[in-house]
Amino acid sequence: MQAISVPSGLRAPRATDQVGVRMAAAKVLVVTGVVFYNWWVVVPFVPGLMPSVNGFFSDLEATGRPHATLMSDADIAAGLLMIAALVMRGAYAGGSARREWKWMVAFAAAGAIGGRFPYACSEGLSATCRQMEWHLQLPIHHYIHVVAGIAEFAFLTIAAIFAMQRTRGSGTRAAHVYSLLVKALVVSYPFLGIVYLTDRLGTLIEPVFFVIFSTMVLAEVYESVGRPTAADRIPSTWAERVMARDMAH
Repeated sequence: MQAISVPSGLRAPRATDQVGVRMAAAKVLVVTGVVFYNWWVVVPFVPGLMPSVNGFFSDLEATGRPHATLMSDADIAAGLLMIAALVMRGAYAGGSARREWKWMVAFAAAGAIGGRFPYACSEGLSATCRQMEWHLQLPIHHYIHVVAGIAEFAFLTIAAIFAMQRTRGSGTRAAHVYSLLVKALVVSYPFLGIVYLTDRLGTLIEPVFFVIFSTMVLAEVYESVGRPTAADRIPSTWAERVMARDMAH
């Protein structure tokens, strides 16, 4: 289809141009959102901010904690930026809707809600706080954060499974990433369960999920809108790898 000429002499933008601009904007938004989402990486460099390896990073957002508001705001910003990126990227890939897209939007929304309603106290660092939590003696915003956190894990896990099922057998890089993420979740969840049951080493296991979740969001936004091409496939045989190397040169 030829470009349409307008009276001013300027070329009307093609649909493909618009998709390209939208995709570029979505990628900028999602990368920025992932940076905000991973504010935890600075915690080890701030002396005394995390007093114990048994806590969770959400404990640092509890009312009265140093820099709690800044961290909560980062979670809100991360969630909103991810939603904007996912919406701008769109739900379609290869001409059909992606079942996992709405679950990814829900994941990002849950993250923003969790930031808006932080813990009332640091339940991962305080036995008294945990006891009050179990006896429903804390403000409602504490329990909203708990539910939002559980929802984040549930929504992203569902999305990862749907993405893996959708791309299974396609041989694309996206399929490879989704498959690896589901396997990583299967391996990591038992360790997370042990951490919750024992109230120990939360600071060490939680970053694993931050990395998995961040990779999933990036994969969703960076996945090609059109149908997979030969360049999207990962060479699976020795012959294909040799041909791909020769073509690269």
